[in-house]
Amino acid sequence: MNEHTGDIDRLAVMLHESSRIVVFTGAGISTESGIPDFRSPGGLWTKYQPIEFQDFIASEEKRRESWRMKFATESVLADAKPNKGHQAVADLYQQGKLARVITQNIDGLHQISGIPATKIVELHGNATYAKCLDCGKRYELAEIKRQFLQNEIPPVCNVCNGFIKTATISFGQPMPVLEMQEAESETLNCDLFLAIGSSLVVYPAAGFPRLAKQNGSKLVIINRDETGLDDIADLVLHQEIGISLATAVKKSLN
Repeated sequence: MNEHTGDIDRLAVMLHESSRIVVFTGAGISTESGIPDFRSPGGLWTKYQPIEFQDFIASEEKRRESWRMKFATESVLADAKPNKGHQAVADLYQQGKLARVITQNIDGLHQISGIPATKIVELHGNATYAKCLDCGKRYELAEIKRQFLQNEIPPVCNVCNGFIKTATISFGQPMPVLEMQEAESETLNCDLFLAIGSSLVVYPAAGFPRLAKQNGSKLVIINRDETGLDDIADLVLHQEIGISLATAVKKSLN
């Protein structure tokens, strides 16, 4: 048995023995669906400068630039489909073992894979729709795009006249309070915490794996590169996420 197979078998046993699993996902799980990590070389942030939240609020031109950027890059998310990693997490839900998915991703692929939105905590929001920043009304992107491409006037809410923005958390925008509270609660109540595809450097979100471990949960990290929390994890896999997780989930059923 090689080390790779041994680690997969250990993960399978941990999955089998757990009943309240929290899965924490970062960009690494979605790169296997063709979505580039925004921060990596060649990622979207190397081509487009992210717009600070306060600049979005203060400047009509920045709002216009934000929507131009959104529609120039929307095909990256629109063409993406859940991969083996997403499906493996969905399998854990089907087995009744998944307490929550806590995700840093904004692509909506966990929902598409079959996990109900009520089981998903989106710490950084969702890029597949938009919301009014004042009253919270939801807007679908297709209608906003149709109007914006006619005159490039940044959209405003038809209820309260507030600014409409993609439902993501921008630089400088406060983290969502309810989502952070839910993530903390689920972290404190899990018996296995899987940190998947995250560099674990973006706080406060990256503090959840440490919190889980400190509260008695087992901690597993699956990521291509080393993370700052590898030394406290019960198991670390520096392997391809999709096939590794799918294999472990399948073996856990035996």
